[in-house]
Amino acid sequence: MSFSLTDIKIVPKKVTFMNDFYIEMSNQLFKHLQLSENQNLNVTIGRKTITVKVRTIDMEDNEILLPEYLLEAFSLPIQNYQFQALVLPETHTLKLGPVIGLLTNFTENNDEEPYFRSIHLFCEELHDGITEHGGFFFVFSNDSFFNHGYYFNNGTWMPAKLPTPDVIYNRIHSRTLELKKEYKQFREKIDRLLIPFFNDRFLSKWEVYEQLIDEVNLCPYIPDTKIFSKEYLYDFIQKYNTIFLKPIHGSQGRNIIKLTKEQGNQYSLQTSLKMFPSDLGKKFSLEDIYQQIKPLLQNRIYVIQQGIPLVSHVSSAIDFRILCHKNAHHQWTVTSTVARIAAKQEFVSNLARGGTMTRPLAALRTCMSHKKSLEVLALMKELALETASVISRHSGGITGELGIDIGVDFEGKPWLIEVNSKPSKNYEKSRGKVRPSAKAIIQFCTVLAFDITTVKEES
Repeated sequence: MSFSLTDIKIVPKKVTFMNDFYIEMSNQLFKHLQLSENQNLNVTIGRKTITVKVRTIDMEDNEILLPEYLLEAFSLPIQNYQFQALVLPETHTLKLGPVIGLLTNFTENNDEEPYFRSIHLFCEELHDGITEHGGFFFVFSNDSFFNHGYYFNNGTWMPAKLPTPDVIYNRIHSRTLELKKEYKQFREKIDRLLIPFFNDRFLSKWEVYEQLIDEVNLCPYIPDTKIFSKEYLYDFIQKYNTIFLKPIHGSQGRNIIKLTKEQGNQYSLQTSLKMFPSDLGKKFSLEDIYQQIKPLLQNRIYVIQQGIPLVSHVSSAIDFRILCHKNAHHQWTVTSTVARIAAKQEFVSNLARGGTMTRPLAALRTCMSHKKSLEVLALMKELALETASVISRHSGGITGELGIDIGVDFEGKPWLIEVNSKPSKNYEKSRGKVRPSAKAIIQFCTVLAFDITTVKEES
């Protein structure tokens, strides 16, 4: 981050005359911000700028008194704010923020408080973190942009006309929605306004594979993978004891098929499809297996992938989710590492499929020495950071958050299983606690909001 921000508290003040365009601050703050005397000041919040006059009075050093009608003009609720401030001397502008908008899809009912589905508590966590750090946070859907959003106030999500944000954090739940005409038109508007759009889109499994497989440092850790076809099915099923079929646009462990070689050239079939039981309990010949699989694919594009014999936890499948975020210097860092243990009779460990979490070292120590566990965990983190760097370099848009799923074989070698551009935010809410991963998102959004050379006002 090549700029320095100042913590500012904004306090609304009532005024008698609507033409009172004065904001008030202490002489110490005036000097600290290096403002010029006898010159109008441009105040920017979100994508709106209003020209005001400054009056210095005896008051708290870090406070600015702002007329209530000016807050209304900025489309901000009348309340106190903790903001970060940056002065742009060439235009005599005081930028306050950041204003961070989280984009997601949810059902709106005028009579009820909105529910943001799997990220509802996470949105409260972000509100807590941004309020403490400095800034304003709200949630909106793409079809209500410029009309209204929801901000958190006294434990309730309140609808209001709110500012155009400095930065948008994309947490759309639906891949299908990202392909619709209305959503594409919304994105075009965002691009015209030059609003940084953090976490551009969902990534497909095949896209990720193609980006990683040519990297010399990563290739040895990637299972053999192809676009599914009948020919590759027969090739893989004879080459490997276990194979997986995964939809290229799938997530949360859904719609995955697992084939395992049994005795006598027989094959067992398991699925995580909703309409089929996890374990069909039957054995099939090589000739029959394709006929069993074909209707399960439902004309979706799948990848076929080599199954790796991975360490387990009390006979349950286990993998490791490593969260990576970009910091203020646009460098990738590991913010969280957890082991995920599959539920009984499940072969995927996703929390959405009933999986549970534990500490990674605790899980590793059940199958290897303490020293080896430390080495493997360090290697997994190194592998995750390298993967995140490659993905962000090759993917379009702004990538600042990735969930890297890694398995470990019986030799202690890590294997890349999956990369998620919108990792799960399962969270048991504990008021006042903001996780390191959430703090990293806030920090990165703050950088995107302030570190921008060209800002275009809303039209």
